[in-house]
Amino acid sequence: MRRLVAILTVPLLMAGCAGTGRPGASGAEPSDSFAERARIVADAWQSSASTGAWRTGFVPLEDLTVAPDNGFPDDGSKQAFINGWYTLGATALPGASILEGTVRFPDSSTLSVPLVPATDAFAALDQGDPPCPGGDPQTQPGPGTGADPTASPGPCVSLAVTGASLGTIGLRTSRGEAQVPAWLFTIRGLREPVARVAVNDSAISPVPTPSLPDSTGGLAGAEDIAAITGAKLTYRLGVGACDKDIKPLVYEGEQVIIVGGTATTPPGPCVSMLKLEPVTVELKSPVGSRPVVDVVSGRPLVLTTR
Repeated sequence: MRRLVAILTVPLLMAGCAGTGRPGASGAEPSDSFAERARIVADAWQSSASTGAWRTGFVPLEDLTVAPDNGFPDDGSKQAFINGWYTLGATALPGASILEGTVRFPDSSTLSVPLVPATDAFAALDQGDPPCPGGDPQTQPGPGTGADPTASPGPCVSLAVTGASLGTIGLRTSRGEAQVPAWLFTIRGLREPVARVAVNDSAISPVPTPSLPDSTGGLAGAEDIAAITGAKLTYRLGVGACDKDIKPLVYEGEQVIIVGGTATTPPGPCVSMLKLEPVTVELKSPVGSRPVVDVVSGRPLVLTTR
């Protein structure tokens, strides 16, 4: 797996967009309007990200809550993770004894950052209880509970936290995949912890968004990244609920990847609702530290578990 979690006791920098981008990838031949828009976005993005925090700070390009590498045993626990449904019970979380940590980037540079205590990290994880009709939510069964750990827990589940320790997590950032301080929450029924980045918000820089012309040529924008495996990239397009013939489009440069897509809207009435459609492309080379940027907004996309 790409991420190694290490329990603790207590240059891939953006240098500008390449002048020779490679429009298209396996199964994703771009239209002229996409290629033109992609070049505009690449130039504008280069200007907005060539200096400042993108090159010297901590700019996460992944959710700050990270799922276990080996996934979840059932749909109920996965939905609980996505929705932020947790229980703590009588579990005591560690106190705020460590106030500073270090982010380590792949070029061996480091950045000292303030940390949050485990209680604050749990508060960021916990988004409330699932909407369970007529009672309290179930929690993930574990050894010794008397419950069948292989049984499907159904749709009304919360994740029971049984402990937390400070460690590190591999996180995609503007400066490549960095090793970042994180609180590792052990969950009953899961073999690996759920991680929450422990860096204080004051040390986290926002993703830059360049100023762009409004005209997009009817292209569909990308919302986020679903998965990166070497040169294989899966991202989600925002399309209409009734749209058909949904196709990905990619402009691949040496320093940046621009993605979007097209869709056909059939005639007749349709509910006005955004649908996130996953699409997969095979790039000419592995994604590596290159940011993946939406062709419509010019915004670098974040790797997200849904």
